Amino acid sequence: MLDIKFVRENPEIVKQNIRNKFQDSKLGLVDEVIKLDAELRDTKKEAEALRANRNAISKKIGGLMAQGKREEAEELKKEVTANSQRLAELEAKENELEKKVKDIMMVIPNIIDPSVPIGRDDSENVEIQRFGEPVVPDFEIPYHTDIMAKFNGIDLESARRVSGNGFYYLMGDIARLHSAVISYARDFMINRGFTYCIPPYMIRSEVVTGVMSFAEMDAMMYKVEGEDLYLIGTSEHSMIGKFIDTILPESALPQTLTSYSPCFRKEKGAHGLEERGVYRIHQFEKQEMIVICKPEDSMMWFDKLWQNTVDFFRSLDIPVRTLECCSGDLADLKVKSVDVEAWSPRQKKYFEVGSCSNLGDAQARRLKIRVDGEKGRYFAHTLNNTVVAPPRMLIAFLENNLNADGTVSIPPALQPYMGGMTVIK
Repeated sequence: MLDIKFVRENPEIVKQNIRNKFQDSKLGLVDEVIKLDAELRDTKKEAEALRANRNAISKKIGGLMAQGKREEAEELKKEVTANSQRLAELEAKENELEKKVKDIMMVIPNIIDPSVPIGRDDSENVEIQRFGEPVVPDFEIPYHTDIMAKFNGIDLESARRVSGNGFYYLMGDIARLHSAVISYARDFMINRGFTYCIPPYMIRSEVVTGVMSFAEMDAMMYKVEGEDLYLIGTSEHSMIGKFIDTILPESALPQTLTSYSPCFRKEKGAHGLEERGVYRIHQFEKQEMIVICKPEDSMMWFDKLWQNTVDFFRSLDIPVRTLECCSGDLADLKVKSVDVEAWSPRQKKYFEVGSCSNLGDAQARRLKIRVDGEKGRYFAHTLNNTVVAPPRMLIAFLENNLNADGTVSIPPALQPYMGGMTVIK
């Protein structure tokens, strides 16, 4: 959420940012919120004047009563009563205007970084760099669920009967591989200086609206019926929420955290063949990284975060590339975002396995995450990035480590987490 003062003083910058994100339907909101803000400030000014006047008259009444001038005091009391009625009207109007301003400010997109390429959707994202040599073997690579099935490692049919489409049973060595990847990711991030955390898996609505836009919330979140609770779509939600309405000493920054959680997502809409199986599902597990830092440090941390994911995948011999998200592909709260994509030898192309985002002070402003610094109080910057999200990551792992004889090699980094196993047979 932007600062209303910034919108008031820079309406054309805000409007151009909306155009850059191809959300022209929101252009009228800028003038509307500026008008409402002006009305709100006038209302507050009048209310403050009435309160000051009431306090002054109350003191005068006290003086008159002490002097025995009851009639004069009673006349002033009438004035106080009239002022109180007007003040009640102004306070009701103030609350109504504040809500209207907040509701509009919640849907005006954050100002994107100047380095973000302008584009309408993800088809216009820009490749930045490739890491590792993508290889297409001289033998056929089956669909990922077929690879898993050969090891008796997946049961989608039972999951459909139990839970419906978008769920799965992982079993045997495939389930063990899944857990090994998560455990390795945890230790990988701990070794990079991040504090390990297991957060709540359900959060209140005020946290949901603090960490994401209404459009994202509707598309992703599962509501717990009869409760003010939502299942998290990623541990970023509860991890950023951990700092709601707090004031951090500047000396406590940066906060660098890595969190494990299951994730629950609606995943609305139809998807193609390659997004069936365990690619796009309603329930999965993920290791995440979160940073709370000073504004001047956020871009430095942004580069560190996506590099962590690249290094993690390369440690498992999986080629990856980084993709700069264009303006139209950025969620409204994001300042800048980079996707990490893994190589798929079967598809002969890359596919998304993680996303790194700098949200500036948007989440901090919504959740009131403030910092006490030498030069005063300010809003922190928040960032998040996926370390790894199996079972999607398992697709890349199995395809890139599959051998011609149908076995799957286990890279050295993962072998301790697989009981010393070097190959899955």
